[in-house]
Amino acid sequence: MLAFHLSSTSGVPTYVQIVDQVRQAIRLRRLEPGDRLPTVREVASALAINPNTVLKAYRELEHERLVEGRHGQGTYVVGSFAGPSPGTLDGLRARLETWVDRALAAGLSPEHIRAVVDTTLHRLLDVEESA
Repeated sequence: MLAFHLSSTSGVPTYVQIVDQVRQAIRLRRLEPGDRLPTVREVASALAINPNTVLKAYRELEHERLVEGRHGQGTYVVGSFAGPSPGTLDGLRARLETWVDRALAAGLSPEHIRAVVDTTLHRLLDVEESA
């Protein structure tokens, strides 16, 4: 089952962090149509947040047609994103993990690694968007 985590220093509203984590899990195929999300009560309790915050996140996901609430049964994934197969994702993730291990061994901090990845992504994606 999906376990949410929150960052109190990111500046991103709590409900948006939940929405983003569900989107990411669907995109990476950790959640597939038919999978049940944790209940509002479970998420609110685990994260020590107001249940209305979780409801707001789940409503946003419903609006995007990624999930649907079923009265008395819970909230289920109904949508998906087009993308590579799970095997392709696993191979790419393994290569990225190897790169991160090498970066850590070279003395880079997690913040430095994030900066390298972010700037590389921005540079590559900016080139693709302008092409």
